[in-house]
Amino acid sequence: MIALAEEIEKRGGKPLDPLAYKNQYLALLNDRIRDTLAELREERCPPEKYHVPGARALLESLRERGLKMYLASGTDHAYMAEEARLLDVDRYFDGGVYGALDDYKSFSKKILIQRLIASSEFAGSQFLGFGDGYVEIENVKEVGGVAVGVATAEPECLHVDEWKRKRLSGVGADFIIPNYLCHDELLGTLFPA
Repeated sequence: MIALAEEIEKRGGKPLDPLAYKNQYLALLNDRIRDTLAELREERCPPEKYHVPGARALLESLRERGLKMYLASGTDHAYMAEEARLLDVDRYFDGGVYGALDDYKSFSKKILIQRLIASSEFAGSQFLGFGDGYVEIENVKEVGGVAVGVATAEPECLHVDEWKRKRLSGVGADFIIPNYLCHDELLGTLFPA
């Protein structure tokens, strides 16, 4: 939204504060997902209905391997923490669940990675990242980690979306997958015996 405000100003307009645009976006997004959230809150469906296929099995496998996992999202923290809880995935992330803050300089996926490296808890080459956005793929690659691009063609999540593939490959994704149904093969490649 900072970039949007800058573009408005470049074109001679008087932009709103970027937070105002962000709040407009969140209101529109919440309108769009309201029924899904209600369905989950009221337990009218299993959380897996809204998972990328194979996600739970992958999370279970990674936990069994003893990996310390973190969930980081560009979605505002309050919203993403609730969504992670409703989707019953928050329990896998013993490293924490992190979302965007209004003070964008206080948190980003890149800042989280840098904090973990600075704490000497992990070296950059020890990072394994999964994501559908180019920013997280780029952030993991910048520190020497391995990045799995999830180029899901929604809503079925059965095939690779070619536009997403190009975008994620363009910033260095080591692997591109349409979903997590291939988790056994993927883990065999990531963690050879």
